Amino acid sequence: MNNLHLIVGLGNPGARYENTRHNLGFRAVEALARKHGLSFGKQEHKALVASGTILGKRVLLVKPQTFMNASGDSVAPLVNFYKVDLPNLLVVHDDLDTPLGTLRMRKEGSAGG
Repeated sequence: MNNLHLIVGLGNPGARYENTRHNLGFRAVEALARKHGLSFGKQEHKALVASGTILGKRVLLVKPQTFMNASGDSVAPLVNFYKVDLPNLLVVHDDLDTPLGTLRMRKEGSAGG
């Protein structure tokens, strides 16, 4: 059993999307990185990654550099390469059907949320 936790913030790369609600996932993992002294210093599997420890847990913070709808092209290879147990995978993203400022957590999802 692998104890690595993968925290993926979804968004779209590029300046055009930088300050949009769609990049909420990027901003969330960036805030986690700042708070815990981690930096997105390397790129692998089409993603910027920061690794370290948060609250005693080994973590890999991930910002896929594919567009949001193609994020699986980055996330799946990372999960496979690091042998991450799926319960240790957290994906942070916006949902236009959820009111701004509302947080919803669930164990499963699908395309479009």
